[in-house]
Amino acid sequence: MAIRLKFHGAARTVTGSCYLLETGTSKLLIDCGMFQGSKTERELNYRAFPFDPASLTAMILTHAHIDHSGLIPKLVKHGFTQKIYCTHATVDLCGIMLPDSGGIQEMEVMQLNRRRVKRGEAEVEPIYTLEDANKSLENFYGLGFETWFEPAPGIRARFWNAGHLLGSASVEIEVAQAGKPPVRILFSGDIGPDNKMLQPDPEAPTGFDYVVCESTYGGRDRFERDEAGRREILATEVNEAAKRKGALLIPSFAVERTQELVTDLVLLMEQDKVPRANIFIDSPLASKATRIFTKHAKELQHGEDLSRAFNSPFVRSTESVEDSKALARFSGFRIIVSASGMCEAGRIRHHLKNHLWQNSTTVLLAGFQAEGSLGRILQDGARMVTIMGDEINVAASIRKIEDYSGHADGPELVQWVKERLPIGRSIFLTHGEEEGQMALAADLKGLGLPHDCILIPSLDAVYDLSGEACAFVAEETRPRIDPTMVARLDSHNDLADLVLDIRDIIDKAGDEKARGVIIRRLRKALAGDSGGDGGRRRPPVSGPSRRSRGWDEG
Repeated sequence: MAIRLKFHGAARTVTGSCYLLETGTSKLLIDCGMFQGSKTERELNYRAFPFDPASLTAMILTHAHIDHSGLIPKLVKHGFTQKIYCTHATVDLCGIMLPDSGGIQEMEVMQLNRRRVKRGEAEVEPIYTLEDANKSLENFYGLGFETWFEPAPGIRARFWNAGHLLGSASVEIEVAQAGKPPVRILFSGDIGPDNKMLQPDPEAPTGFDYVVCESTYGGRDRFERDEAGRREILATEVNEAAKRKGALLIPSFAVERTQELVTDLVLLMEQDKVPRANIFIDSPLASKATRIFTKHAKELQHGEDLSRAFNSPFVRSTESVEDSKALARFSGFRIIVSASGMCEAGRIRHHLKNHLWQNSTTVLLAGFQAEGSLGRILQDGARMVTIMGDEINVAASIRKIEDYSGHADGPELVQWVKERLPIGRSIFLTHGEEEGQMALAADLKGLGLPHDCILIPSLDAVYDLSGEACAFVAEETRPRIDPTMVARLDSHNDLADLVLDIRDIIDKAGDEKARGVIIRRLRKALAGDSGGDGGRRRPPVSGPSRRSRGWDEG
């Protein structure tokens, strides 16, 4: 019996997690996440799945984050009718996160279509709607940790706490084989770090044939601090932001990251280690998530601290759009925590649009920023960005703190793999960008894996797991996009960057005649004329790239 493993997402990129395990009788999907990053990758969210959703036997979901769950409503919309197995807490979180995702898509596509109509372009439709998201929740089926279940004929599975997010799990799977021992596979999901505020250390058994391991922070040692050290770093950033006497914007994942940050911010204010100020949580999803975290407080480390922090007089939640817009009228030092964590959607983009141009503003990035995302572009030093069709000068101070990451760093990933040994055949590295994956692969060599068999699948790659060693199945591998284009800035980013640089050069020209010369030279270049203007060349724009996002330009 052939056993195929297909990597339809999170392959050499950190988003779009989606793996398809096929046997002679079953098709089991593990995760169905949304792609983020460059427009080339995000367009995969709109394209057809590389499999027939109606043909799937079942699905297993590792956790509720949108890069793992975000395309489930689309899956159901296009014919999937079977159960989605996950932990009880993941059922609760998806019950708020997927409808929120559907609502955001409807709103943002409506705004996009207004601009497209003005440009004479055809309207587009959202990937799915709020109604689609609500309908998909009927397929969810919650289970406890460490309890065997049979999602498909000949396959059994159980969940282990991954320590990454409330309800997050690694998935142990056994595929039965006639006359042979079962093939044992472990999907890591996202692995949490040591010293995570609300989650315990990750757990899982040993002795697998194959391990599919995330590699988000491969090769990076964050030198993580204990709780006191983490708060000290946060206090330093808050105090520096307070000196600027403006807004401290914290783009934050609404689920768990927001709860961790607010808990520490309140504690620092109570201890007079940072100025006492209003903490605005501008995310209806974060407010709903907090209620779920409170419900599961007994399962969480520091659950009581979290509950107390969200009852603090410093903390205010904004629910309506009007309340959110009103925050732009506040002055002085204040803290606004708003989703999304990579600045790709939601209310944080409005706050960035309103505040990035002010040198009194601080933006504190508190999580991983995927290549091509607005958060990554800001992190890399952009001096101007495009948000909702407007060009915004970046005068704000852009800061980064890694101590709240939900992912294990390089040494922690190596330790996690060591604790899974022996691994009989191969380990696949997924959910990471190329540099981190290569570094982790180097760190894993010599651990005792057979022939150091460490594989880094490309998007849509197919492997046969039924032999004594896994084999790449070239004839079944049909990439939907050029695999080299994942986790890369694409032509849409380059074009937006070029347009901003051209405008910068023209704005700096001395007079109308000089501007005319520049424009004529550009027209000649576009026509393929390499000469003109006596061969004189203007110097390039100096400083960091002025890269711009392009998603909302259609």
